[in-house]
Amino acid sequence: MLHLNYSKDIEKCVEYIEAHIKENITVEEIAAEVGYSVYHFCRVFSLCKEMSVMEYVRSRKLSLASIELFAGKRIIDIALDYGFETQSGFTKAFRKAFGYSPTQYAARMDGFIKGKTLFEIGGFIMNPVIVSKPAFKVAGYGIQTNVAGSMYTKDIASFWSHYEGENLESKMYKILNPPKHGEVGLCIPSSDNGNATYLLGVIVEDYSKVEDDMLTMDVPEAEYAVFTTPPVDTSTDTEQIQFAQVIKSTWKYIFEEWFKDSGYVYDDSKLDFEFYDERCHSRPDTVMEIYVPVKKSTE
Repeated sequence: MLHLNYSKDIEKCVEYIEAHIKENITVEEIAAEVGYSVYHFCRVFSLCKEMSVMEYVRSRKLSLASIELFAGKRIIDIALDYGFETQSGFTKAFRKAFGYSPTQYAARMDGFIKGKTLFEIGGFIMNPVIVSKPAFKVAGYGIQTNVAGSMYTKDIASFWSHYEGENLESKMYKILNPPKHGEVGLCIPSSDNGNATYLLGVIVEDYSKVEDDMLTMDVPEAEYAVFTTPPVDTSTDTEQIQFAQVIKSTWKYIFEEWFKDSGYVYDDSKLDFEFYDERCHSRPDTVMEIYVPVKKSTE
């Protein structure tokens, strides 16, 4: 019941954070917005948002900074705007949050054409970051789906945007208590006729907290091309549908256009997956990432 009792106050604080995100706001200032003691506020905020207040503030700074990188703003200007004392400090925080540097992020969107219909993603060059990622474990819940007929029809994570049953996402976080926020979506082939299970889970250190109705998957070490979708406003149900379409268009772009001249081929011995973090939750600047396993072409 804690979430219901305090949700309005927490949302008021979130609005305050958004309004002052480029300032060096403190926990004391945020707590004062709703008249809470710092101790009580920190406890309530962590329970409602599943991260500490200042972790949330920093994640929002980095999320918004990434959108400004997308728009072509200079890294040093962004760093100073969002309260980082140095460009190197900003770069370190950005790399820790997203797995690559601001320079890499800026370069990947270099070909974006302003005003282009987002669903026509093939109309611009989307440059991925190539990263090596160690093996990791995923635990969560699965749904049966059919992905026959197209290699890139893996936008079924949009199912979760319209799922009207039990809030499996909140349940998953409560039970598994992962070390870091972020959902992994991946397909587990289950037959030869195109049927598969779509697993939406979180990255865990081990499976000790996994319950009987959950699924698990060991994702092997791989080299990935990491694509970030163009920003979309997902504040309404209609815009959530648009986000799902952008995800689908990005998959389509990857397999129909990017691979042709990339110098890479798809590594089908590994697993591709989608990654949804704090940047994709009902924001005007919603993005997500697609990790595609690759290997150098021998042709």
